Amino acid sequence: MTAVVMLSPGFPTEMAYFTRALAGAGATVIGVGDQPPHDLPDAARGALAHYEHVSLADEGAVFGALHGLARHFRFDQVECLWEPYMLLAARIRESFGLPGMTVEQTVPFRDKERMKRVLDAAGVRTPHHFAATTVAGVWEAAERIGYPIIVKPISGAGSADTYRADSAAQLAEVLPMLGHVPEVSVEEFVDGEELTFDTVCANGEILFENVMWYRPRPLQNRLHEWISPVSIVLRDLSVPELQAGRAMGEQVLAALGFRAGFTHMEWYRTASGEAVFGEIAARPPGARVVDLMNYACDADLYAGWAEAVLHGRIGQTPMRKYNAGSIFKRAHGDGRITHVDGLDALRAAYGGDVVHVDLLPVGAPRRDWRATVMGDGWIVVRHHDLQRVIEMTERFAADLHLYAD
Repeated sequence: MTAVVMLSPGFPTEMAYFTRALAGAGATVIGVGDQPPHDLPDAARGALAHYEHVSLADEGAVFGALHGLARHFRFDQVECLWEPYMLLAARIRESFGLPGMTVEQTVPFRDKERMKRVLDAAGVRTPHHFAATTVAGVWEAAERIGYPIIVKPISGAGSADTYRADSAAQLAEVLPMLGHVPEVSVEEFVDGEELTFDTVCANGEILFENVMWYRPRPLQNRLHEWISPVSIVLRDLSVPELQAGRAMGEQVLAALGFRAGFTHMEWYRTASGEAVFGEIAARPPGARVVDLMNYACDADLYAGWAEAVLHGRIGQTPMRKYNAGSIFKRAHGDGRITHVDGLDALRAAYGGDVVHVDLLPVGAPRRDWRATVMGDGWIVVRHHDLQRVIEMTERFAADLHLYAD
């Protein structure tokens, strides 16, 4: 049996399902994480042959724990799907002589400026960009690129600490909010729809691909509390509008030398049809997108990933049967949830096309919408017809309301 060290096997939430999938695919899974053992989700706890509780931020402590484990266990590979510790996983592989992504291969997936330089050299269309470590450097980059611009962390994840500035006055307002970020990427703002190109790969080949459409773009979701973020996994990837993005995704994976696992790439489709690269991570998408893929395919892509990294194949054949849309809701007001309006009418209207509802119960404290994409709950709808899914997501976004007081 293959013995796998899984870093952070229970956090974020989806990691528990990947951990369980490794065990289900035949691996002996050894967890190393900073969650106390009693806080591990059941899905992770039941899948682990052993668990080391250690601060992942303390690299010396992690290596000390692993060298201790190595006296009792043989481990064959290291997996990490949580972005902050992917470089740590690479250093562990190099130290113990294990297969998988090296530090050199991992850095371009974590450093957005290095990432874009590699892709520029490969002929991929990226936004015009410059790295900056000082306020003066940001101003110089903005002058060279021209407004509007995007300023975001070099090693960030998602849209955290990401800001748009349409003028020098707006940039002056943004800069104080980035004082804690050591290095930023200053980029051309690309006007267009934002989509993803997600894959599960093995041996350098794409075994499964997914395209998802953000409505509206994630940056808008971060700026306005009243928005209900919507994401739609698309059923038909053969339509002409997606071909430039899919081709670019394959080119990006080849340029970065990605071999096995999940990837999550974001790209823009402009009004002229041009595909422009956004960024890529060597991990699955967050915000329960893997679950959304599963609803679209009636498949288990947690298991598909585990089979890919362990056996170089996916035993099942995920087929895109539906367009599947998720809607994340944010409550009106502060405090605890008091009531929900509109859910019964929407369920009556759309029946079996509403396949998942998970809203905070009455009495629960609402979540900080700035800190989590999940907001105060989410709904999944699906249908083979895209227009039907667009209609349902728009109705749930507009007509479903949670209130807090």
